[in-house]
Amino acid sequence: MQTATQTGVEQQRCGDTPRLTLVTHSYWPESSPPQRRWTAFIKEFAAAGWNVDVVAPVAHTPHGRRELPRDTAGWPMRSQEGPNSELIVRVPYLRHGASHLARFLDQCYSAVLSVPLGLLTRRPDVVIVTAPSLPTLGAGYVLSRLRRVPLIVEMRDAWPDLARDARLVQGKVKSLAEHAVEFVQHRADLVVTVTEGFASTLRARGLANVATVSNGVRLEQIPTLAPPALERDTFEVLYLGNHGRSQKLDVAIRASALVGDSMHLHMVGSGVKRRELEQLALELDAPVTFHDPMHGKDVMERYASADTCLVSLRDDWKSFETTVPSKTYEVLAVGRHVTAVVRGEAARIIEDAGAGDIVASSPEALASLWTSLAKDRGRLIRNGDGRQWVKEHADYPFLAARYMDLIKGVLATSRRRRR
Repeated sequence: MQTATQTGVEQQRCGDTPRLTLVTHSYWPESSPPQRRWTAFIKEFAAAGWNVDVVAPVAHTPHGRRELPRDTAGWPMRSQEGPNSELIVRVPYLRHGASHLARFLDQCYSAVLSVPLGLLTRRPDVVIVTAPSLPTLGAGYVLSRLRRVPLIVEMRDAWPDLARDARLVQGKVKSLAEHAVEFVQHRADLVVTVTEGFASTLRARGLANVATVSNGVRLEQIPTLAPPALERDTFEVLYLGNHGRSQKLDVAIRASALVGDSMHLHMVGSGVKRRELEQLALELDAPVTFHDPMHGKDVMERYASADTCLVSLRDDWKSFETTVPSKTYEVLAVGRHVTAVVRGEAARIIEDAGAGDIVASSPEALASLWTSLAKDRGRLIRNGDGRQWVKEHADYPFLAARYMDLIKGVLATSRRRRR
């Protein structure tokens, strides 16, 4: 284990390949959307000979607890080697609960400390910051200016639009947070979105340098599952992901109660709404089982037992028209039928891939679909088009190659400006 100061002196590598500093609020060995996305990218970057340093908090749960051993989670203000030989500089964090205020204060604390610790890493050619969290966005901007290198801002959600839809921003006057996000976006050398829809939204607001690199999966690691049985007594539905405000999962629970004991809904994951959802299922006597988050083999076993997989976003937030749940790509890859309570870009992907059924966000519509699928189980059999769609659009080696081309373009433009 090294101190962050030592890394700047002792960890120099030779060669002219690009060196990146990634600033993120979550990284390996955590299991989170930014961790999965960036562990996959960095594996491909490293294979191409690129050098990456990561500035991230000590690994902890979404509720602010460190459950892994120190040698795995990392020590505050020290560095450790990541799974792909990247150097991870660990930032302290504040223990916190589930409240939004406590989590925001934790993010601010870690973001502030990310700047001096980022300055102690090896000088990069470019700084990449992935958001949300929004305080981390500010840390990436400041670090890039102090380092005097280009900044790439990655917006994994439709911020600040999502803040307004979620009523985190009240009234017609833009909040300080909205102004801060737009300030950084307009000063970035490149803004990367994960959907084409949000990229178009940002271009309409005057941002010129915007590109899309979607979320995805490593297809070689995901098996093709055998189709569901054509005869089965109980119709099984799987939801795997966040149990938060964005998913509006009470609709699925109410739908399962309408269908009754001829079906079973498995809810895998965690989130701020999970306790409320558990209470609702109990009150309705709904056929629902809640499971803790799963990984690896356990996830594949759960997919194998499912007849259909639920992908859900609430339909009353306009920003979700340009949002695609990251689990969508995994469901497409395993080849299960998709029950898609989505609209906009996510709905178009499901339709293009021929992956399942788009349904309105209402208990009655969802219950009707599940009842009809249970009666006609031949509709659950997929023809492999979903997996082929992933291969062509969302396989991480393909996505990483596109990301590297974009970074090379930013560096080439930066060099021309310095001449």
